[in-house]
Amino acid sequence: MPTVRQLLQYKANGKQIVALTAWDFAIAQILDTAGVDLILVGDSLAMVTLGYENTLPLTLDEIIHHAKAVKRGVKNALIVVDLPFLSYQTSTEVAIASAGRILKETGAQAVKLEGGHPTMVATIARLVEIGIPVMGHIGLTPQSVHQLGYRQPGQTETDRDRLLTSAVALERAGAFSIVLEHIPADLATSISQKISIPTIGIGAGTGCDGQVLVTADLLGLTLRQPPFAKAYVNLQAIITQAVHDYSNDVKSATDNR
Repeated sequence: MPTVRQLLQYKANGKQIVALTAWDFAIAQILDTAGVDLILVGDSLAMVTLGYENTLPLTLDEIIHHAKAVKRGVKNALIVVDLPFLSYQTSTEVAIASAGRILKETGAQAVKLEGGHPTMVATIARLVEIGIPVMGHIGLTPQSVHQLGYRQPGQTETDRDRLLTSAVALERAGAFSIVLEHIPADLATSISQKISIPTIGIGAGTGCDGQVLVTADLLGLTLRQPPFAKAYVNLQAIITQAVHDYSNDVKSATDNR
């Protein structure tokens, strides 16, 4: 099983980190058997599994419920769990309680927090100080959708400098890696070269130290495919056809065993 320390070694050795999201036992077991290094129980499950319009309604109890199922399907991969909206932003004490619940109740090895502003950096430093491994997340931050939307960050020099400064601050705070979401590829490469901890890109080019995708996007299960996410198979079409075939067998009294 990769550890947070081993992921640092991956970067030193130039080994790319393979990461995907999971939301239940079956998907987690498949990803783990396929040899994925890191499984993220992301707050994307709010939309993928629970049908919300964005990630904001997801609760701490809901993500813990799904992370427990994921953990039961994993023997080898490192499991990281997102802290949902408002389960860590209001105070450091709330963040500690939320992150502590996730590690205690799910068996996951780390948590992920969005944002690189000074208050968030201080929160991450405190979590790391008490022994909770933290993955950072900058760039497009879905929990800030009502403030920032889904536009690509890093389009101006000021924004680029801010993201680079945030990445350096997160490293100094003790984050063991940083997700870079939907930022210009050259900026992601610059950040990856500037810091010593692994960067994991999603829609940020190939210059990162690893890549992550929402597994539903990879499998073609998402109704609106993100522009930066490649679908490697169209399971919507395959499942729909299978259901049609089954339905036709039932209606025609055909033996479908």
